[in-house]
Amino acid sequence: MKAAVWHSQGDVRVEDVELKPLKADEVKVRVAYTGICGSDLHEYQEGPVFVPVEAPDELTGGQAPLTMGHEFSGVIAEVGPEVTEFKVGDSVSVNPTITHHKSPDGIDVYDGYSFIGLSTDGGFAPYVNVPEGNLYHIPAEFSKRLAATIEPTAVAVQAVKEGELKFGETVAIFGAGPIGVLVAAAAKAAGATKIIAIDLSAVRLEKAQAMGATDVINPAEVDDTIAEIEKIVPGGVDVSFEVAGVQPTFEQAIDATRPRGHVVIVSIFAKPISFDPMQLMNAGVKLTTSIAYSRETFQQTVDLVASGQIDVAPVITDEIALDDIVEKGFESLTHDKSQAKILVNLENEAD
Repeated sequence: MKAAVWHSQGDVRVEDVELKPLKADEVKVRVAYTGICGSDLHEYQEGPVFVPVEAPDELTGGQAPLTMGHEFSGVIAEVGPEVTEFKVGDSVSVNPTITHHKSPDGIDVYDGYSFIGLSTDGGFAPYVNVPEGNLYHIPAEFSKRLAATIEPTAVAVQAVKEGELKFGETVAIFGAGPIGVLVAAAAKAAGATKIIAIDLSAVRLEKAQAMGATDVINPAEVDDTIAEIEKIVPGGVDVSFEVAGVQPTFEQAIDATRPRGHVVIVSIFAKPISFDPMQLMNAGVKLTTSIAYSRETFQQTVDLVASGQIDVAPVITDEIALDDIVEKGFESLTHDKSQAKILVNLENEAD
């Protein structure tokens, strides 16, 4: 079968691969749609970040070269003999995190984690083998296209939960890329009354408004971003989300937040930044981070998206064929800031 295979930084090839034998606790998923994630883009531009190169991954046994893709939906084509909760024909969303399953509260990524599609073969192919424990039922009638956005939406939902956002509170989101606009949608669903999106791209700010932002600020068009935020929410917002991954927005997220409010770092920083703890202490702000999601959050996100309580349709900006994944996918996301979520359509790739 054809697959998009990561070989090294800047080297993703669509080539023929063999599907590995199905394990007893796995199902074979016929992939419908797979989204290109910011993490995939990091691997293409700067990798390896998560992709294991020097040795096989501890949790998955995978090693480059490997098939990318961890945001995907599909239909079960085959089940292993130990699978009990799923059957051939079931529609599924895939939680790609592979963990040690040590944490009783389900947020066990901090005990160590890997990803299907980053540390073992993933969904940029017509078929992929997935452990039963990573599958979630979705309604058969629900759009597989929209279901491919459940995984990045779960990142946003977990971030909102980490910020302890309450009904009626206010939010600032620094960075209106795909995760940033999904954070806006999740904050809206969680009851935020003011959702301020900050980005240098007018197109991305328009997308943020379509996804739930009540106000937008382009720092290139104002003298003082923090002053503009305080015009909207005097005294600072209750929760800020850092989704840009650069030094200035990290500092601004702290400055924009009220005392005892929360700053949640959601972005993956490509390189270290400097940090003055006194800025945080003088502001009285609580700083936390969020990566991935708990199993509970993933199920909640399936329910929120499938019910329409979070409208994910606006985040999708393009749909491409597997053969075009480099030029119309990775390169487009690199150079065209109007792009948010590009989906690879694999429904016609399977035999």
